[in-house]
Parts: sequence; C-alpha cells; structure tokens
Amino acid sequence: MIASCFFWVLIETDSLHVHIARSNSRMSGQVEEINPLVRHQGGCHCGTVKFEVWAPARLHVYNCNCSICVKKQNRHFIVPGSKFRLLQGEDSLTTYTFNTHTAKHMFCKTCGVQSFYVPRSNPDGYGVAIHCLDPGTVECYDIEEFDGDNWETHIVKTDIKQRSEDKK
Repeated sequence: MIASCFFWVLIETDSLHVHIARSNSRMSGQVEEINPLVRHQGGCHCGTVKFEVWAPARLHVYNCNCSICVKKQNRHFIVPGSKFRLLQGEDSLTTYTFNTHTAKHMFCKTCGVQSFYVPRSNPDGYGVAIHCLDPGTVECYDIEEFDGDNWETHIVKTDIKQRSEDKK
C-alpha cells in the first residue's frame, strides 16, 4: 500500500480570494508498520466537548459527498470504538439522525460543532473531524473521495468498513 500525504500551501492571497495548492509526498511500505498510533486530542469550538483518539500521525481522511457531509464539510478519519474516548461533555452532546438512522451525528449543544460521529459505514467506530484535533500530533494526511451520494453502490468498492476494526 502506498500512502500520500498532502500539505496545503498558501500561494497567494488578495482581498477576495485565497489561492492554495496541494503538494503531494509519497511514502512506500506498509502504513501500519511505519505509522504507529499516537494520542490525538480534540474537541468542539467552545471547549465543552473534549475527546482523545488513538490513530496514526499520518491519517487517512475521507471527503464524503453525501448531503450532510457536504453541508457541514465533514472531512473525517475512521477509528475503532476502542480507540476513541470522550473526556468531557457527554451531557452537552445532542444527536441528529436521518434516513436509516444508523449514523449518529453528535454535536455540542453550546457551539454546534460536530467533532466526531458514529458513521453509517462503521457503526462500531467513530468518524473524527480532522479539523477538530488539537495541533501538534498530525504529521500529514491523505484524502480519499467517498461517494456517499451513491452510498449503496460505493460502499462495496472501498475499504472504509475495515477502518473501524481493531488491529491485533
């Protein structure tokens, strides 16, 4: 497996636009062997909800185009339930469900930020919003486009369901 890490670089800015470019660096080898788990922490905007998650420093992020992910710009990575721990704010979370009601979209009642959720593709795990992690532990990340708009046909074409399995 080859993993790509993307680094966003500011090229130029003016009063109305920011121009960015994506730089791609490749690493070879088995990601699991060279990418051990590290402790990431994060939370919502107001600080009421805080969590920790054990995941690689080089993350595999999904950019889903389903209706809700597009609306909230939900770029997330998947972890097994055993690698996620809510540190504070359980009483400050509220949950939104729709369609099959399998996915649990939890967000802070105070600031409205969704830091994590239980995805339909991985009801035994968590989808963690990369932008809600505290700085300092993510080395880089690659982005995989996920066709959530055509969920039923696309889910069988990816390895997303394996992302919430505990690696022994």
